[in-house]
Amino acid sequence: MKYFITLCLAIFVFSFNGFSQENNRTHKVEKGETIAQIAQKYNVTPYDIYKLNPDAQSGLKPNAVLLIPKKGSVSKVNAPTRTHKVEPKETLFGIEKKYGVSDEALKKANPELEKLGLQIGQTLVIPSNASSKTVASIPEKYVFHVVLPKETKYSIAKQYGITIEELEKRNPEIIPNLTIGYQLTIKGTAPKTDKVAVAEPKNGTVNTIDLKVSPKSSYVDYVVKPKETLYSLSKMSGLSQEEFLQLNPALTNGVEVGMVLKMPESASIPQETETKKVYTSLSKQSGTSDRKKLVLLLPFNLSKIEGDTVNSTSMRLKKDKFLNMTLDFYSGALMAIDSAKAIGINVDVTIFDSQETKNGSNVSSLNKENNLETADAIIGPFYQNNVEKTAELLEKNNVPVISPLSKDVGNAFPNLYQTIPSNEALKTAMFDFMRLKGGKIIAVVDKKRELVRQYIRENQKDVQFAPLQENGSLSVEGLKSLFVKDKMNYVVLETANTVMIKWTMSTMMGALANYKVQLVILEPNETLDTDEINFENLTKLKLMYPSVTRENESPQALIFEKEYRKDNKISPSTYATRGFDVTFDTMMRLSQGKSYQETADSFATEQVDNKFEYYKKEGGGYANKGIYILYYDTDLTIKEAN
Repeated sequence: MKYFITLCLAIFVFSFNGFSQENNRTHKVEKGETIAQIAQKYNVTPYDIYKLNPDAQSGLKPNAVLLIPKKGSVSKVNAPTRTHKVEPKETLFGIEKKYGVSDEALKKANPELEKLGLQIGQTLVIPSNASSKTVASIPEKYVFHVVLPKETKYSIAKQYGITIEELEKRNPEIIPNLTIGYQLTIKGTAPKTDKVAVAEPKNGTVNTIDLKVSPKSSYVDYVVKPKETLYSLSKMSGLSQEEFLQLNPALTNGVEVGMVLKMPESASIPQETETKKVYTSLSKQSGTSDRKKLVLLLPFNLSKIEGDTVNSTSMRLKKDKFLNMTLDFYSGALMAIDSAKAIGINVDVTIFDSQETKNGSNVSSLNKENNLETADAIIGPFYQNNVEKTAELLEKNNVPVISPLSKDVGNAFPNLYQTIPSNEALKTAMFDFMRLKGGKIIAVVDKKRELVRQYIRENQKDVQFAPLQENGSLSVEGLKSLFVKDKMNYVVLETANTVMIKWTMSTMMGALANYKVQLVILEPNETLDTDEINFENLTKLKLMYPSVTRENESPQALIFEKEYRKDNKISPSTYATRGFDVTFDTMMRLSQGKSYQETADSFATEQVDNKFEYYKKEGGGYANKGIYILYYDTDLTIKEAN
């Protein structure tokens, strides 16, 4: 009996080996080899190898022996007849779309995808047309996922058994960053019906809910204002709160000022509470015979000049930049006084030496000796802390104190008027302009500009960040993927890194043939003025930026420049033009038969190079939001964007 069993086993082994030699061959796995490489070597498919070696699906080990089917033994009925070699930058989503197969069918034919994902150079088995059509005929259920706090692309992809690359391909908006409350597409295509499958974030189960908002409706972007709530927004939209949340899933984490929401075109959106002021050229009002009193407090610091025994006056003028700035402002102010008198403005102007330093001035003594509280308006001093002390000193008399040069926000006083827009106002004006034009805003911000990145995240929530590489350099492909064809793509550049600037500009120049793109900066960037940056490319990309002043070549501006040159033998500096604009604007406002404050509430004005559009600040006092949006034109001139 024992002999009989041994004989049977020997016959069985002999028969199996004989079958293997006839229909299959063997391959000894070498270190680093993959199924795809082995299949390509023997001109078979990975599917054929897995069929004979099911354990290989869990991975290959060096020196393991695989059965390899001979070419003639490959099933012509069941074996897939098509393969695809994975190229760089390809994704599962793209391959599935190319061959018209489902994700499930492709992974079934290529089990290694579940564990290893997609690899460059990998040979994939493409299911046959018959099986593809069968799978494709069954519509894939649409599933989406609302991003919760602390979730990452990795955790979400792992939860649904997909790769991060697949997740980003279906949701290109999340390539630069993942936003809490964003609705991600996990499977399928957004349905045209009134029901969608929603993934429950906590347990991954899929439920079906009604979507009553018609997909045919047209929507407009709406920026959330202070004190608005979900109730007030849904009421404005004409939808229930549940419907409005479905339309704007980001609201699941609460309403935040500055959020950009979808609002039906039929919504009852209220008009802005603040009426936009129309810029006007003021003229002397008839019947206003009352003489006004204007005081200028300028830091000549004459006592220091007279007491300087080391430097002569001419030498001090060469060295002292602050004194030169003061004299330039003064020369412009004198021209404004002459111009106002020429048209019959009844304003008495007195100029005092404020004897300023960063730490103090003589304004208190000037007030005691000259009754400054009787003035109708005061221009100066220059330093922020000195102008604030002056405003505080004259607050009880409500004398307007006009700060002519300080860029600091400072402390608020009800009678203080800041004539230079703040940096915050400049940035806001730039973003508001881009939104008004309906553009898509993309920010290229290097790792050294974290404060700018934080500002954009907190105040400009609809802006997308271009992704960076691990070493901090720009991801060119990432930036390209954010461009859209149906609107202007504004690229806000925030870096002093020459290489990053060049890569950004090169990417945009390459996209000009297919996209509308424009380069934007929020503040002066010295690197753009170096020889390393091609100026002609800046004009082709129409570099745009916010500015306190403009490049004015109007007839009035040319007359001002001509008259100034005639009186002073040189062209007016920025400070000289500002001295003229601030002084002339103040005198014209005082001639309107109203208080200075009333004109600030009523009129927006524009002089040679500066705008004056005052608004009340929340803490008190007035600030100026008269800002120009300028750009480099292809004729090598700087023009105002309209």
